[in-house]
Amino acid sequence: QVQLEESGGGLVQAGDSLKLSCQYSGRGFVNYGVGWFRRPPEKEREFVAAISRSGGRTRYGDAVQGRFTISRDNEKDIVYLEMNRLKPEDTAVYFCAVDRDGLLGVGPNGYGFWGQGTQVTVAS
Repeated sequence: QVQLEESGGGLVQAGDSLKLSCQYSGRGFVNYGVGWFRRPPEKEREFVAAISRSGGRTRYGDAVQGRFTISRDNEKDIVYLEMNRLKPEDTAVYFCAVDRDGLLGVGPNGYGFWGQGTQVTVAS
């Protein structure tokens, strides 16, 4: 049974950094890409970043390009999201999910095994 668990969220000030973790449980981690999405307050879920199964390809949403970095450790079955120069508009619940079709898509429909999410709050 595949499960994902996010951690590392918290309350920070604008300009600060945070590093989120997505721990994969189950078999076959190296067979899947993984994506991060977020859901800001009273808004729809939006794409943040995705990484291929080898880590050789990445993709970022326009709002985080140049500030966030996605990476993975295939020995530890973890995907990271390093977030720098955080802004109040980055406030959201952050989720990770398995990229089931390997396309690093920006829509949530290609992803599964969603985690419960971790709250990130950026104060101005």
